[in-house]
Amino acid sequence: MQGHCLAAAPAANWVMQDMAGQTHQLSQYKGRWVVVNYWAPWCPPCLEEMPELVTFYDAQANHNVMLLGVAVQYETVQSVKKYADDMLISYPIILGDAQKIAIPTPEVLPTTYIYTPDGSLYKVKRGALSRQWLESLLKAAASAPK
Repeated sequence: MQGHCLAAAPAANWVMQDMAGQTHQLSQYKGRWVVVNYWAPWCPPCLEEMPELVTFYDAQANHNVMLLGVAVQYETVQSVKKYADDMLISYPIILGDAQKIAIPTPEVLPTTYIYTPDGSLYKVKRGALSRQWLESLLKAAASAPK
């Protein structure tokens, strides 16, 4: 893949619509950590980490953290919806292939981009992650000297 993933683009350029029709722009979450997880329905590590992301989101949703899932390389919208329903995904799912602006797919799936409350890119994690890893990362970042 050439260039950077859209998730690493400046906040002003980063706008995506989720399956419920809600628009998400990185800058609207100023003051909150933002976790953007790229995944695909055919990707076993992506599917393994889903329950971890669901429990993370459910525990952190009211604690200045936003999680967005970006589905890419899927066959149909219905397949993504069915998977999201089956996995009881509680956070917004964005159909990466259906956006008005093309969203490049990361070279490795899953890939997760973590943004600080000021909107700057803090960490890129390639491969599956756990709720514990995410919580530890955010806790360490929050307690790090500014």
